[in-house]
Amino acid sequence: MTSSGPRTPGSAALVRLVAAREVSSRIRDKNFVISSVVILLLLLGSIAFQVAVNSGAETGRIAVAADDGRIGPAIEAQGEAVGVDVEVVDVPDETAARDAVEAEEVDAALVGGTGPAPELLLADRDPTLEAVVGGAVSGLAVSDRLLEAGVDLQSLPEVAVTPVGDEGEDDGQRVVVAIMGVVVLYGLLILFGQFVAQGVVEEKASRVVELLLATMRPWQLLAGKILGLGLLGLGQIVVIGAVGVIGALTFDLVDVPGELIGTVATVVAWFVLGYAFYACVFAVAASLVSRQEDLGSVLTPASMLLIVGFLVAFRAAGDPAGTLATVTSVVPGLSPLVMPVRQAAGEAAGWEVALAVVLMLGAIGLAVRLGGRVYAGALLHTGGRTKVREALRAERA
Repeated sequence: MTSSGPRTPGSAALVRLVAAREVSSRIRDKNFVISSVVILLLLLGSIAFQVAVNSGAETGRIAVAADDGRIGPAIEAQGEAVGVDVEVVDVPDETAARDAVEAEEVDAALVGGTGPAPELLLADRDPTLEAVVGGAVSGLAVSDRLLEAGVDLQSLPEVAVTPVGDEGEDDGQRVVVAIMGVVVLYGLLILFGQFVAQGVVEEKASRVVELLLATMRPWQLLAGKILGLGLLGLGQIVVIGAVGVIGALTFDLVDVPGELIGTVATVVAWFVLGYAFYACVFAVAASLVSRQEDLGSVLTPASMLLIVGFLVAFRAAGDPAGTLATVTSVVPGLSPLVMPVRQAAGEAAGWEVALAVVLMLGAIGLAVRLGGRVYAGALLHTGGRTKVREALRAERA
């Protein structure tokens, strides 16, 4: 009877082991915890600021003396039509109206609103309230005159408002949400790219990588690192997006909830593509050095590409149909930061998005294939900075 020894784990199992190790070690890392808390606090602070600004928006209180039931609703409707919050307070007579204005209980008081000589009482001139009340009073007066003349107001035509294309959508809000998402996306790409790079150098410096490579191949180690930290980053950006969406909907900060959710989902999807690309690039670059002090020099090119994409994304918010935004939104490495802004502004055609995704997937495939060879050749080199050509020769040897 033959006894079989322990089975060697397959590639998928080894990748999962490395990924689980990265998640468990990084989730206990102080820098990761602090960064997560800071990002959430900044997001909550932004929501609180918007709530404070909205709640601090001027609301006019108008007292209406002896209202017949028509002038109050007319003033409120006129205020809503011009985007001004108006609160109507009923008072019994002109004396009570004057007292309310003098006591600053209301901002203005309307006396005789449906009579021949309406009067608006104010402590301080307010052109906005004057226009709202004037429009309401004039509208009722015109309506009364037409009814006296026998005009059937119900037969008057109403103008139907039909949005054409994307012009009826609230693109401004979506662009703002996209910009906020790009800021978070940029921060997370930098953060997790640094995590990947630091992990590679730490393993090289401590010679842990030699033990790991005794049981697995370099590409399995690279894949596990990228997968583990990628799942952590994806979870983080999903949590941030969920908190942002729930906060915005709870406090009524957006007019088009569906568009908000769609924009956040777009940013999350581009994070997946951007992370897969930059994590591989950062890991490969880090494998060329053996000390944390040397990381800055090898990570500079990839970091500069991220910074350029970040700056162009802000430029694209002001001119999403411009040549710069259009071209860079399909350039691999820049597209994860620029394309979400153009999509939010409604300026990205479907074929442009598809082209950007295809090019990004191609860049990821190239980074994995070429970068994996450099990573494999440079990983065991601990003497100093390794050149890419030397790493490729070592990998072929």
